[in-house]
Amino acid sequence: MKVILKQDVKGLGREGDTVKVADGYARNFLIPRGLAIEASSRNLRILQAEKAAMERKADKELALARKLAQEFASGGITIRRKSGEGGRLFGSVTARDIADAIKEVLGVEVDRRKIELSEPIKAVGSYTVPVRLHPQVPARVMIDVQPQSEGDQDG
Repeated sequence: MKVILKQDVKGLGREGDTVKVADGYARNFLIPRGLAIEASSRNLRILQAEKAAMERKADKELALARKLAQEFASGGITIRRKSGEGGRLFGSVTARDIADAIKEVLGVEVDRRKIELSEPIKAVGSYTVPVRLHPQVPARVMIDVQPQSEGDQDG
């Protein structure tokens, strides 16, 4: 019997694969547990439509990630913080601060968990921070941490 796998099955195949298995294995194990469906012509058409929709969605996400990477490369982001002698910050600049600054400056929301900051920034200066927008698109954003002037109140 031919079945379409709805989930990855160890030793058999990955989700979306069409595999030939014994009738009893399909009827008594795979189908009742929701791991597979029978490979009828209707189910195969549905599978092809779902794959096409997933490819279109993946293409859109890739295009958006490339556009964001270009925006990040075109300009840097300035963050102002209170600092002491020698440029040491009172506190630090975290991934959340960078995500908020990106949203404020570029108008784009980036999940703070996608900002690969090995440790919080604790000194004034310029930093290049990698951002995971998409597995195929390496992106880096330039962060310029500057001392906050006396007139500034936020931060």
